[in-house]
Amino acid sequence: MSNRQGPPKHQNKYAWKPNAGHKINETEVGGRLRPYSEITGVCLRCKEQIDWKRRYGKYKPLTEPAKCQRCSKRAVRQAYHNLCSGCAKEQGVCAKCCSRVDSVVGRDSSEVEAEQKMLEEAIKNARERDRRTILRTISSNIGNMKILASQASHNFMQGTVKLHCRCLGKQELQIKNDNLILLMKANS
Repeated sequence: MSNRQGPPKHQNKYAWKPNAGHKINETEVGGRLRPYSEITGVCLRCKEQIDWKRRYGKYKPLTEPAKCQRCSKRAVRQAYHNLCSGCAKEQGVCAKCCSRVDSVVGRDSSEVEAEQKMLEEAIKNARERDRRTILRTISSNIGNMKILASQASHNFMQGTVKLHCRCLGKQELQIKNDNLILLMKANS
């Protein structure tokens, strides 16, 4: 072993890419058209580990649900998780390392479904022009778009609900009394 300390002697000119010489099929899981699911129910350390696996081509998604280590049901739907989301939430632990955590990363699948339902309801009640604009925006950013509802508790008929779409830039959908308005904001 050498006694050298500090930064590397020669810095790489470009970052290493896992499948640099291979053509990537965009329709496969992990491609542009079918991105990996969001990492949820884990602590920050475990999220960084799973992100590293995705970045450097070591990630292997589950082909079928795995068994939960607490309830023994086939309910684990995310790769590298040991507990199902119900058991992890009930025990207040990370679903990967099973250690006690105050806050977990990501959102629950029931929240995501509720937000998706609210968005579909809003699109259904919007004007045709606004509906087409939103659907066009969603389809153009399908690979890198995550829909987050900031005020899911409000019903869109009662007040204003803002749905944020994280895309290449920031876009904001605003619902006011059955009218859907798409506000484009520059990435700042």
